[in-house]
Amino acid sequence: MFKEKDTVQAFVTDRLTALPDLAWVRRWAQLDRTDQDVLVEPEVRDALVRLNPAISADPELADEVLYRLTGLIRSARGEGVVKANEDFRSWLLGERTMPFGQDHEHVTVHLVDFDDPTRNRYHLSTEVTFCRGATRRRFDHVLWVNGIPLVVGEAKSATRSGITWADGALQVDGYQNDVPEFFVPNALCFATDGRDLRYGSLGLPLDLWSPWWSPGLRGEHPDSGPEYLRQAVDGLLNPTTVLDIIRNFTVYSTDDRHRKIKNICRYQQYEAGRRMADRAAAAVHNADAPRKGLVWHFQGSGKSLLMVFTAQALRTDPRTGAPTVLIVVDRLDLDTQITSTFGASDIPNVVTAGSGDDLGEMLATGQRKIIVTTVHKFKNLDRILSARRDIVCLVDEAHRTQDRDLGQKMRQALPGAVFFGLTGTPINRSDVNTFRTFGCEEDEGRYLSRYTQADSLRDGTTLPLHFEPRDARFRIDGEVLDAEFEKLAERLSPREKAAMANRAARMGALIKAPERIRMVCEDIARHFREKVEPEGFKAQVVVFDQEACVLYKEHLDALLGPETSEVVMSTQGQSKEIQERFGRDKDEEAALLDRFRDPEDPLKILVVTAKLLTGFDAPIAQTMYLDKVMRDHTLLQAVCRVNRPYRRPGSEQPKSHGLIVDYLGVFARLGQAMRFDERAVERAVTNIEGLWEEFPGALRACVNFFPGVDRAEDGYEALFAAQDKLPDAGTRQAFAEAFARLARLWEALAPDPRLSQHVDDYRWLAKVHQSVRPSHATSPLLWRVLGPKTRELVNAHIHTDVPPEPLETLVIDARMAEYLQSVPERGIRQLQPRLQDRLGKRRGEPRFDSLAQKLERLREQYEAGQLVSREYLYQLLDLAEQTARAEAEEKQQDPREQGKYALTRLFESSRPEGTPIAVTKLVEEIDSIVEAVRFPGWQHTAGGEREVKKALRRTLVRYQLQRDEELFQKAYDYIRQYY
Repeated sequence: MFKEKDTVQAFVTDRLTALPDLAWVRRWAQLDRTDQDVLVEPEVRDALVRLNPAISADPELADEVLYRLTGLIRSARGEGVVKANEDFRSWLLGERTMPFGQDHEHVTVHLVDFDDPTRNRYHLSTEVTFCRGATRRRFDHVLWVNGIPLVVGEAKSATRSGITWADGALQVDGYQNDVPEFFVPNALCFATDGRDLRYGSLGLPLDLWSPWWSPGLRGEHPDSGPEYLRQAVDGLLNPTTVLDIIRNFTVYSTDDRHRKIKNICRYQQYEAGRRMADRAAAAVHNADAPRKGLVWHFQGSGKSLLMVFTAQALRTDPRTGAPTVLIVVDRLDLDTQITSTFGASDIPNVVTAGSGDDLGEMLATGQRKIIVTTVHKFKNLDRILSARRDIVCLVDEAHRTQDRDLGQKMRQALPGAVFFGLTGTPINRSDVNTFRTFGCEEDEGRYLSRYTQADSLRDGTTLPLHFEPRDARFRIDGEVLDAEFEKLAERLSPREKAAMANRAARMGALIKAPERIRMVCEDIARHFREKVEPEGFKAQVVVFDQEACVLYKEHLDALLGPETSEVVMSTQGQSKEIQERFGRDKDEEAALLDRFRDPEDPLKILVVTAKLLTGFDAPIAQTMYLDKVMRDHTLLQAVCRVNRPYRRPGSEQPKSHGLIVDYLGVFARLGQAMRFDERAVERAVTNIEGLWEEFPGALRACVNFFPGVDRAEDGYEALFAAQDKLPDAGTRQAFAEAFARLARLWEALAPDPRLSQHVDDYRWLAKVHQSVRPSHATSPLLWRVLGPKTRELVNAHIHTDVPPEPLETLVIDARMAEYLQSVPERGIRQLQPRLQDRLGKRRGEPRFDSLAQKLERLREQYEAGQLVSREYLYQLLDLAEQTARAEAEEKQQDPREQGKYALTRLFESSRPEGTPIAVTKLVEEIDSIVEAVRFPGWQHTAGGEREVKKALRRTLVRYQLQRDEELFQKAYDYIRQYY
């Protein structure tokens, strides 16, 4: 009853085949493809003939394109699926040519028509099977455009307890690893459980999959449910949006580990980018159309990428032709950051204005490029540079300089341009008013697009901010502090400024007093060692001025070592010694910041005073030590440096919050510090002391699941007694939700002496949680809650209350086996997931794959009622013993012999039908040749990999196996692993 195929899958299918404009056509008949084909080749061939005059004149040319496309698809395992995906997108966008013109002239090849989507054919299929070798996968939904699979979706049952969209997302992630070829053309993937829907790009971590709200509907359907699902399916998966995302809202970059990364837009970026592009297009043809717009997106929600997406959309829109796009920033460091973002995304025709004269010449001569400039370069441009209406200005941090002379000069120089202001902190005052400057009266609330802090927290785009106030030992005299706040108000008359000058001047002397700096730095060092460094995060220290930067650095060097911290500041006007020590050019500073972003680099703390407080993006930064008075938008921008989501490489636990350690009591004066019109912004930070008020109730809620269980008793009998209090999936789900809340509080508060009285209870609960955690996919976001502090606590006190992990121990412990067999269902619950985990880690190794297949057959028989519980448990125990024995034997085996065994199984299973191959001779030949050319550490050098690949390929040629690229790659992978 209520199977996912008949409910969720059918719902998505019905919505997509009934879209009002362009709808997907359901393919009931079998697709004209085999299970080994990625493309529906007859449909691709038909589209090539339909969309390309040269191929229409000679349809056989389509086969040459198909040959190139299938070769690109096969490259996924060698080059990587994201690189292959980027190359395939180039084909989709019409960026590839073939010599099909007169006299073999190269002409553009079109696979899809983006300008007239009605010329494409849109098909939807369910239960699509794809095979590669022995691996067979089935996809719930595939959306095809002209025979190309652009979207893959997974539907989960809405009625199964504990199953969510995340289970589907994990399946899709597994598909990408198992059969990467099918995802080479992919635009996006989605997963839904009938209540919620999330989507993501290739390789995107699960916690970064996004919800989708169609423009204008976010306020109407804020929570998951049927209405949300309807608008998400209709909005995200309609053909127009899918094609728009491919063309304009997709970029590729390379991370700091030199891996290719694919980025597609979040819904707020799509909403804002599409609205800006549409408004600019209208303004080109209509002088009376609105020529401005305000985009208010909360700090950390991706405005840099939004500008990249918008620039792409403007440049490809046939309505605007080839516009000039001006990216305007107000600081040199933002100039560098934006330029780097565009550069990393491989956006063509991006230039930086080197000077005001350079900028003036580019605009006056009508250069149709993307120009990055600071607003200050307009200072001496006192003339009209261009009256064109197809110049579009994207102004970053629009709240800071646009209401004054520089903003006015820019508008006078470009009277026909369209101006969009992007900000995370708009200002609404009489002297500075972002709403007046960029807000259009036609837009509700004067926003073209608005994405609030509440939106970003709900979506996981940003993290909550906690602040941790320090005690009075670090504070400055209240009167002096008030004077510093008022000095920053920027609205004082000259007389008022003069009246407080004496008080404000005392601030520097007090804050930089040697004894105070010593105390602050000792506190920073202690806190960093105990709370930040163990979790793999990094930190910023924000101080009063450049002199303070140097003083804090000297103290931190003595406490943490000189390699731990660096100063980033402007050295202009400083002494020659300071300039030589801390002065850096753009490239040197960029290299330093890359080191800070690298989790393996010993640089862990940046000491700053003005630089890096806006625009700097380093998700690894989790803590800010604030020892400087700031207020309003400056304060909010600064503290939001630590609100970016982040997950350490190799860790399941993501960053849960950003932390501000407040030495001056800035947040105790929240009313002074953050005078914004929106109350929601005033709640941008949470006092960490307030979390203590939540902790006892959260702990009590977890303990209440186990009435009558003695939490002081050791042994697995006590553990099983606790598990008996969680008898079904619904109860375990409720416990997981309660413990997730408790674990988040523990991670935020620890280490703290006040937690000591709760350590035993919390450790006990954490172990119970581990013991009942599903081993595969069920509610993965909910069950991945054990942070590093919790894991350290559990691992440091391992007793017999958790069944031992090694299968050898589990099998030979007769008392344990007897106890499990006395209650077979409990034993099954303990042993089956552990076996699945153990064998899953050895996927691809023939001996363990065989055991995994046997386990799957047993599980199916048990679930079908063909095995009773006791017999199933006996079979599981026998299988566990075989697994342990196989592992033990493998440890004793020479790695080279393991390699020969793996290669033998590979070639036996891949032997072409009717083609006898002397497998033993082939393997021996490969072994001897590889042994001759390899050297220690060859896998980590380009020369070593090249020589081994050449040796392997020469051998395969002699056995006529050189054309099977997949076979070559598998063989090479085994050699790399075992030799």
